Amino acid sequence: MKAAKSPSKTPSKSVSKSGSKSAAKSAAKSSAKSSAGSKSGAEKSKGTAGAKKKPRGDAVARPEAAPKAQAARQVAALPWRRTDQLEIMLVSSRETRRWIIPKGWPMAGRSDSTAAAIEALEEAGLLGAIDEAPFGQFTYSKKPARGKPAPCVVDVFALRVVRQRPRWLEWRERKTMWVPAREAARIVSDPELGALIERFAAQQCA
Repeated sequence: MKAAKSPSKTPSKSVSKSGSKSAAKSAAKSSAKSSAGSKSGAEKSKGTAGAKKKPRGDAVARPEAAPKAQAARQVAALPWRRTDQLEIMLVSSRETRRWIIPKGWPMAGRSDSTAAAIEALEEAGLLGAIDEAPFGQFTYSKKPARGKPAPCVVDVFALRVVRQRPRWLEWRERKTMWVPAREAARIVSDPELGALIERFAAQQCA
């Protein structure tokens, strides 16, 4: 009889190679996943670092409010006389024909009272004695030829009228009339001016 051959070592060698390959593949996959995970984490970290932080609601800059327009200033004469009662002279405005008192802008190099007296002469032909200090002031809405109406503060100087010229600078453009003080307060176009005339009449009649 022939002696039995010893089992071949090849199968075990083959199994060993197969196991090594399998282990190598598993290690490669695990390494790839680990690299991919690291890369993804790095990208997320980079994206988070590059993103700009949004300002909080209370830190958002707000536009500043526009400054209010400063009121313009004018001067006016309050012409008065005594007959059997206290009377005020009113003049008509050139454009709207409202009843007002002579007024205009301050004049460079002249006091406000002198400027008011000049306005009374040019708008109504009045001559007389004007107070150096204003009796009071009123505010009205001045409507320019262009643009929106703007507030205007007027300092009023009492003018005791001596006489009226037959003609004056603006005699073709305005009408004038003497009226009792209480009626003048009622018919002037500006309510604050009406209240000022009433105070003046009360003071003169006290």
